[in-house]
Amino acid sequence: MGPTTSTITSARQREIVNLYVAELDKHIEELRAGQVEIMHEIADFANILHIHPIHLSNTVKEVTGRSSCDLFEERLVKLSKELLATSPLSIAEIARQLTYDPSNFVKFFKRFTGMTPRTYRESISS
Repeated sequence: MGPTTSTITSARQREIVNLYVAELDKHIEELRAGQVEIMHEIADFANILHIHPIHLSNTVKEVTGRSSCDLFEERLVKLSKELLATSPLSIAEIARQLTYDPSNFVKFFKRFTGMTPRTYRESISS
């Protein structure tokens, strides 16, 4: 007896999530290296994977229990913390490397960490 439709769907869903995560990690590495001028959005990842953005979002949510944005933001916060801890660049330069306007970067970082980039940087250097 062959695989059921749900097994095939599940395998395809896992494949989509794995491809999304691989593209996401590649994009994060490009951000780390300063090779990105415009940060990808979910629609850009969906376009790379040749699927509809809603299908990508729904599939990621169904397979992982988390939204595609959650996964992206988690990696972006981790990269932000890494750059703040290790880079000699100013906070504004780090913001621009991550394709943020400096004030929006401060808001983004504070929303996810509860502190400003400056406070974070000071807390790890003391």
